[in-house]
Amino acid sequence: MRHYSDYNNKDEYWHFGVDEEQGLLDFLLANAKESRTKVKATLKGRGVKVDGKTITQFDFRLMPGMKVSVSKTKRNQNVLKNRFVKIVYEDRWLVVVEKAPGILSMAAGHSSLNVKAVLDDYFHKSRQNCRAHVVHRLDRDTSGLMVYAKDMETEQILEHNWHDIVYDRRYVAVVSGEIVEEGGTVASWLKDNKAFVTYSSPVDNGGKYAVTHFRVLDRTTDHSLVEFKLETGRKNQIRVHSADIGHPVCGDVKYGNGDDPLHRLCLHAYVLCFFHPVTRERMEFEMPVPSAFRSMFR
Repeated sequence: MRHYSDYNNKDEYWHFGVDEEQGLLDFLLANAKESRTKVKATLKGRGVKVDGKTITQFDFRLMPGMKVSVSKTKRNQNVLKNRFVKIVYEDRWLVVVEKAPGILSMAAGHSSLNVKAVLDDYFHKSRQNCRAHVVHRLDRDTSGLMVYAKDMETEQILEHNWHDIVYDRRYVAVVSGEIVEEGGTVASWLKDNKAFVTYSSPVDNGGKYAVTHFRVLDRTTDHSLVEFKLETGRKNQIRVHSADIGHPVCGDVKYGNGDDPLHRLCLHAYVLCFFHPVTRERMEFEMPVPSAFRSMFR
């Protein structure tokens, strides 16, 4: 092992020379002086290069003469810089992002701003031979966690086994009015009319059965901070069910009551947990409640 440029403090990587054939993970554990968890996180975070090429496979075979570079910041320096999309996790099969409000999940109409296009551009610029495949969607004005597949096989596994693979999806919202109870469950049939407005019915109206669990995290006399957990994932489900209990999501121009304290739809997907479609690892992501939401309850 030759550690040949750690004296250069301006360099954003530690560099190592390879003297013998071995797996990348074993090499990093022996040389990077980090725990197994941190080393794996660095690999998953695209923070390791071999001969200048980003490698995420822990079992990649190293040969004598190769050069290994490890990011000092534990992530790839060629990161996505976009005010609407932030990469939370990435490996060779999928990418988890946090989406800002105001951007579509995928294209709808000519040249619309959408997450898929942002990711496709990032993959192209980072010389990854892949494209983003849409697995699920968030409304344009809903923010939060989403997963995209990087190939058709992974997309098919996620799409066809979504309800078995995803074991926890939670949203947080600011809703209008004070919810007195601590929590509860809303269940109804949801069906779209010709104007794409979703209607809720307590009896079967030919639509899809939807179940939403909620619990109140904080409240004032004017608003409530609520966590919603989906048992089913129907279009507009939280927004419609929130309106059903008389407390629509703030800023909802479609199902709301005009209460718009933050000038945005106050709905954020903040927990996403699933079994990795290829490795079967538990993948658990939780983002903070948006600070603007929190500020209303100080």
